[in-house]
Amino acid sequence: MSAHPELPSTPTTTPEKLSAYHWKLLVFLSVATFFEGYDFMALTQILPRISNEFSLEKTQVGLMLGAINAGTVFAFLLVRRADRWGRKRVLTITIVGYTFFTFLTGLVNDVYSFTAVQFLARMFLIAEWATATVYAAEEFPASRRATIIGVIQAFSSFGAIACAGVVPLLLKSDLSWRMVYFVGVIPLIVLAVGRRSLKETQRFVEAKAQGVLGARTSLFAIFKSGHGKRVLLIALAWGLTYMGTQNAVQFWKAFVVEERGFTDAGVGAAVTMAAVGAMPLVFFAGKLLDVLGRRIGATIIFCITAASIVGAYSFHNHTLLTVSLGFAIFGVSAVLPVLNNYTAELFPIELRSDAFVWGNNLLGRIGYVLGPIMVGVIAGSTGYGFAVSITAIFPLFALAVIWLAFPETKGKELEETAAV
Repeated sequence: MSAHPELPSTPTTTPEKLSAYHWKLLVFLSVATFFEGYDFMALTQILPRISNEFSLEKTQVGLMLGAINAGTVFAFLLVRRADRWGRKRVLTITIVGYTFFTFLTGLVNDVYSFTAVQFLARMFLIAEWATATVYAAEEFPASRRATIIGVIQAFSSFGAIACAGVVPLLLKSDLSWRMVYFVGVIPLIVLAVGRRSLKETQRFVEAKAQGVLGARTSLFAIFKSGHGKRVLLIALAWGLTYMGTQNAVQFWKAFVVEERGFTDAGVGAAVTMAAVGAMPLVFFAGKLLDVLGRRIGATIIFCITAASIVGAYSFHNHTLLTVSLGFAIFGVSAVLPVLNNYTAELFPIELRSDAFVWGNNLLGRIGYVLGPIMVGVIAGSTGYGFAVSITAIFPLFALAVIWLAFPETKGKELEETAAV
């Protein structure tokens, strides 16, 4: 399906046994992904404080979150550069950019500035996450690809745990919610320094030497390559998934505080317990895909996700709410390795970044943006419980797309899966 020469089907740079550099790369990419979870949980935890300080109604909260999430769409401006500038350079730029705007978030004093700065922070963060996924897909062995991507994504849950644990303490400081962002900058600076030991992916180096990558290409070239239908199906799966998962955790604190009588401390304890409980499952998600295959693994993950969203916003018992939240945190994290693997595997190297751009950023993230807006509008008259619960149907629609449109790619090299 690609007009370009294929790279070796079994690159010598991706042996079955992980090298010392593989382990170092795994640690680095995992730490980078940690901040996706931290940032996501930070906004969830401080949402009631933000709403009160800026005097926001539920509909306005939904619009604010939708506007912030729009930054994930514009991440494509950076992700596309990975095919011209290289994976390493783009990853460096995104880490530095996210660090700067995270710090800047703590300095703003009105809802418009907060929204604008968080929009930019999300743009750099999601570009960092997408580039890290491409890095992992290209550098690790095919037999362990889903496991490795799953482990890296699991550190997003670890970031959520860390954030949930420290936020109740940070909110007691004189700087209140702003301290959450100031503290988050410290490890980011360490990460920015540590990226100097990173190497460019061998697949990118070889493809650039062959003339496959490095040249300027049209944003719409992927639709003329024979992969247009596939990228639209990938985008549909991403969009439907985000319509449910984006709301699953983000509104939970506001829901349980307003409708179930939780306190700030109670929410912090519940989120921490839920996230800790979810961690082993999240780390196992990638292995599940490598052992059972992408489709069967996706079925288990997406069904748990849908059921847990309903439970987390329907139960009245605090224990059941916390348990449901734990499975929701697992689901929100575990659906990502499924779709990350498919997005990386189903396209040749010269289209891989653009597949993420169109499938995730430009089209898939429409669901990411619209989800909170829809919940905010409905919650204005029904409350958060019903508004979020009904979004649980969307991940099931995404699962149907996976079964109807995507092949099984378990254990195959990238060069093989792109030709399926």
